[in-house]
Amino acid sequence: MRIRVTAAAVVSGVVVLSALALPVAAQASERTGASTKLGAFASGASATVRPYDALGNTKFSHAVVNGGKDIVLGTTGTKTVAVTYTATDQNGVALTEAFLWQGTDSSTTDGITGGLGTDDDPSCTESATQGVYTCKAVFHIRPATDMKNNGVAGTWKLFLGGWDLYANASYDDDVAAAAIKKAATVTADATPEPVKKGRTITVTGKLARANWSTGKYAGYASQLVKLQFRKKGGSTYTTLKTVRTSSTGTLKATTKATADGYYRYTFAGTATTGASTASADFVDVK
Repeated sequence: MRIRVTAAAVVSGVVVLSALALPVAAQASERTGASTKLGAFASGASATVRPYDALGNTKFSHAVVNGGKDIVLGTTGTKTVAVTYTATDQNGVALTEAFLWQGTDSSTTDGITGGLGTDDDPSCTESATQGVYTCKAVFHIRPATDMKNNGVAGTWKLFLGGWDLYANASYDDDVAAAAIKKAATVTADATPEPVKKGRTITVTGKLARANWSTGKYAGYASQLVKLQFRKKGGSTYTTLKTVRTSSTGTLKATTKATADGYYRYTFAGTATTGASTASADFVDVK
């Protein structure tokens, strides 16, 4: 029979680890405590294990961040991101912690460029198999306060740590990866409308993306955007040409009017910026 320790014993183990924490700078996050807790696991749990190695008996697996999709953030509001994972330990799991972080070394100040914690501890439920727990962590990311550095857009890692029922600590600072990207917007306007068949249609627009440093959207320069057309009654778009945005993010392309339909600009996104698509009003060809 497995003996469970009291809640007080578990809490005391948490306090001991927290006391070992080293200050860790997280330029992407202003959330109080997230960086300190991250440092507690990575630097306080063991001085002999490299921070990018997993430590302890609790094993973390099957982690999925945001349903496997990119985390795309604008400049305002709150983005709720769910993370699911499995924690396995024959000594049981008393508590887990989850962090999203960016950098090369989770235990040093210089090694972390961004860190985000959860508002509440993750929830874990033991499955029918003893020692195997299904867990869920929820991040509430607020770009206005959490993402003040544009340079942190890109790949982030999932750090998971926890304590078993005997207050033994474990962690893994690279359980999964996720892309945190800046949101993009694009506009499209086709003129003239209506237009005579065979005449020139001009499609203008602008591509912009979130600037986390200023809290505003700014034109996205020198990006490739596709001009596409869907014929009235059709279900698919055909690419007519690829246009590069100007130094201020503006778009302009011309094409011949051949049939009634819809024109649109579509931006595929980059490693740091989300995708965006915008359709112009229906164009009637006379």
